[in-house]
Amino acid sequence: MLNRNIAPPIVDAVNFNLKLQPYQKYILNNGVEVYAVNAGTEDVMLVEWVFDAGNWYEEKNLQAAVTNHLLKNGTSQKSAYDITEHFEYYGSYLNRNCFAETSNISLHCLTKHLNELLPVVREIITDAVIPQSEMNIAIQNMKQKLDVNLKKSSFVAGRLIDSYLFGGDHPYGRFSKHEDFDALTQSDLLSFYTKNYQLGTFKIFVAGKLPANIEQILNQYFGDLPNNKNGQIEYQIHPDAKKIHRVSNDEKSAQGSIKIARPFFNRHHPDFLKGQVLNIVFGGFFGSRLMTNIREDKGYTYGIHSYLMANRHENGWMITTEAGRNVSEATIQEVHKEMKELQVELIPEEELSLVKNYMMGSILGDLDGPFQILGRWKNIILNNLEDDYFDRSIQNIKHITAEELLETACKYLNPEDFYELIVF
Repeated sequence: MLNRNIAPPIVDAVNFNLKLQPYQKYILNNGVEVYAVNAGTEDVMLVEWVFDAGNWYEEKNLQAAVTNHLLKNGTSQKSAYDITEHFEYYGSYLNRNCFAETSNISLHCLTKHLNELLPVVREIITDAVIPQSEMNIAIQNMKQKLDVNLKKSSFVAGRLIDSYLFGGDHPYGRFSKHEDFDALTQSDLLSFYTKNYQLGTFKIFVAGKLPANIEQILNQYFGDLPNNKNGQIEYQIHPDAKKIHRVSNDEKSAQGSIKIARPFFNRHHPDFLKGQVLNIVFGGFFGSRLMTNIREDKGYTYGIHSYLMANRHENGWMITTEAGRNVSEATIQEVHKEMKELQVELIPEEELSLVKNYMMGSILGDLDGPFQILGRWKNIILNNLEDDYFDRSIQNIKHITAEELLETACKYLNPEDFYELIVF
């Protein structure tokens, strides 16, 4: 019998035995892969259709993003209003997003209403008409939003640093301009839609309290779609030869937006997992070296953060912050100082233990519910990683040593390898 007079033992998060709940995999009649996580206590679920229809596959800049935005703005049978009204009537939420390599359509709904909602999703995938009037409104709104954002130094810095890293013609480095919007035609969008949605390849991810016949239901509505795989597209990286950039965007700005970045590997490289741990020590959480020095000690910024990019192909290691105009250069020097210290001094055991517990605790928090579990699996599956990737990442956190992190820092935290950008 439990003795409530005795407090339970405190266990460090690093000692947790974290496991990722397995998914169930189905193959529809047309070869579409379905990944399902049946969990949760509430009668809700998420269905997500992920297409190879991101920026990587467009022939004209913004073709992918604008097409994806207009997917639910009308079919031959329903107007944009009809589609929105239908999903709202059933208390559901339909969204769409476009990324570098993929785009998606996601549906959050009550499990009992799934059969009323899937036919309309199918209609969007197979019969969107992308009306010219809706396209005109969307482009006008996007151009206005772009004009507002271009006044923000942080937005301008984000665009520029990507183009320095990957090149302005690479999908990771391209950014939107007014002339790109003006060059788009309805025919461009319909062509992209036909190739990458109506006839394109996709995967389905489902999570929540699933119907017992979920495979049959998905087969009924999506098992006869073409599912044609896109050909492999390769892009060459053309990084900027100049490493140090200073850009004036607003002469009256009191602060500068700082981006410091270098090329890095994707998740398939053996040093990626080591880099993840080193990044947390360096600038990946509130107690990191960069925060302790540049925010807490120097007071140059409200916050500074570093992270590894999450691209499928080429990647980067990024440090980002905003600092006063008069201390922006000093902020960069302090970043360099922290890089060099990680190259010459072993991380103290107490600090490394704190970082490991933080990472394990964060992962535990990220697994709170079926949608979050599915998100972890989606990341693994879409990046073509092995199913044991989660377990390997946990073991890496638990067992990585200060010596390994120093070696990793010597390889990848050399200031001369990083691009430096300040936008004032």
